Amino acid sequence: MKFVTALFLTGFLAYVIGLFTNLPWWSFVFTSFVVAMTVHQKPGKAFLSGFIGLFLLWGLLAILKDNANEHILSTKVAKLFPLGGSYTLLILITAFLGGLVSGLAATSGSTFRKSKTE
Repeated sequence: MKFVTALFLTGFLAYVIGLFTNLPWWSFVFTSFVVAMTVHQKPGKAFLSGFIGLFLLWGLLAILKDNANEHILSTKVAKLFPLGGSYTLLILITAFLGGLVSGLAATSGSTFRKSKTE
């Protein structure tokens, strides 16, 4: 239950931070860190909850934005990288990078909480 709670809170708070503030793209790091400190989990589970929460959020947001412009921009950006113009692969890489950064922040938060209590 803690895992699902942390996953939901990470995704929800990152969305709220991105929607209502004028912070840079990496501002979700703070939410992942705080959620991992608040919801007591081992660092491995904290990483997974942070990773999956942001992977799903960024993947969904990228798909919604990409469908709105009929894949025009993402196809052009995918041609700049060795992706063969695959907008789907570009969305997966985007979601993976967001999830990775969030997972590392959550691991840091979990480890910080453990070191503070010991």
